[in-house]
Amino acid sequence: MSEIPETDQRCGFVAVVGAPNAGKSTLVNALVGTKVSIVSPKVQTTRFRVLGIAMVDDAQVILVDTPGIFQPKKRLERAMVAAAWSGATDADHICLMIDASHGYDDEARAIVDKLKDVGRKAILVLNKVDLVKREKLLGLTADLTAEGLFTDVFMISALKGDGVADLLAHLGKLVAPGHWMFPEDQVSDLPQRLLAAEITREKAFLALYQELPYSLHVETESWEEKEDGSARIDQVIYVERDSQKPIVLGKGGRQIKGIGAAARQELEELLERRVHLFVHVKVREDWSEKRGNYSEIGLDFDS
Repeated sequence: MSEIPETDQRCGFVAVVGAPNAGKSTLVNALVGTKVSIVSPKVQTTRFRVLGIAMVDDAQVILVDTPGIFQPKKRLERAMVAAAWSGATDADHICLMIDASHGYDDEARAIVDKLKDVGRKAILVLNKVDLVKREKLLGLTADLTAEGLFTDVFMISALKGDGVADLLAHLGKLVAPGHWMFPEDQVSDLPQRLLAAEITREKAFLALYQELPYSLHVETESWEEKEDGSARIDQVIYVERDSQKPIVLGKGGRQIKGIGAAARQELEELLERRVHLFVHVKVREDWSEKRGNYSEIGLDFDS
């Protein structure tokens, strides 16, 4: 039980929205203090809403990491963007994250316009400010604040951690009085099986993102607790075409062995115990066009 009286507790939802690769998942992980959402250079890596839970003094800040917002073309893309907007509109507060090195581009402008249309204010979080000259940064800030949308401005580097503590402190003061919704030592709402699958998907993207479409999917088929305290985890990487299977396997199985080794190492660090990870590849044609696969990861097939 917490030593803080329930009457002094604060709690609220803060959605982190932005264009693909703005650094949303990196920021959520930095605010929480551990890995709760996967990261890769490939755009649209985050597929569904992930909750990261950050504690600051007597406040529980529930961070909603959302898929990147862009102009969708395919069904999976439409479902991801719909999930992002749902996460934003349902949250108590919104952080709009903009990659300062990209400037106020069309994707950022479209998000600003949509937030205006739905009547929501936001906190402006300019990321990657270490990559931008001061004069350009000041001009970018002026252009964005002129929109009249933002209540506050934070300049950060999510990757380096610069400015993250100040943003978290602000969010802790911002959320309203209310009982905590999660135990104070919980960092995410993701079940372990799903988090494990996401970590393997991240490692696959890091290894293959130039070669394979992002419709690649990972499922944890079984999780067995061993008597010695270790865990045996069996996973399947699903691809949509027979021609994609050899890409994931690699010559002599080297690629999938590397993906599995990287995932196992990170899982052992997160779970703080030994992990026996077995990863296989299967073809599931047109995964992204089957309704049941969407409900499994909390997306709306009809978006």
